[in-house]
Amino acid sequence: MDKADIVFRYANRGDCGLILRFIRELAAYERMADAVTATEALLEEWLFDKQSAEVIFAVVDNTEVAFALFFHNFSTFLGKAGLYLEDLYVMPEYRGRGIGTAMLKKLAGIAAERGYGRFEWWCLDWNTDSIEFYRSHGAEAMSDWTVYRLSGKTLEEMAK
Repeated sequence: MDKADIVFRYANRGDCGLILRFIRELAAYERMADAVTATEALLEEWLFDKQSAEVIFAVVDNTEVAFALFFHNFSTFLGKAGLYLEDLYVMPEYRGRGIGTAMLKKLAGIAAERGYGRFEWWCLDWNTDSIEFYRSHGAEAMSDWTVYRLSGKTLEEMAK
């Protein structure tokens, strides 16, 4: 696919249903469909009212075929913000056409344009297709770091 055939656009309030559809498709791909509790109302609140994250779509022939949800984080060592990619999803029938690469380039461009110090994301260990894709673009696994999480009841207990 020619790069000129892909148009990018930022999501707006009216896109919450489409964003949720992409989230559910990604969760099914990641074998985590049961973990999705997001709703259109929650997405509208957190993406547009609270502006906690941003979404861009890749559009081909007037159809949204991929999405990326991202937000900024901060590196105290660099003293700069960074771009954290939470989700990147390309519809199966559009994979292998350069859309994922175009999305990564777009996100890298956003990070560079904003003066961010890094662009990072997580990837499931079993997802070898994605790992190979990311490595083919020069991404490096952060093997010296382990992700920790508090959520649900443990988060509530810690907050007391």
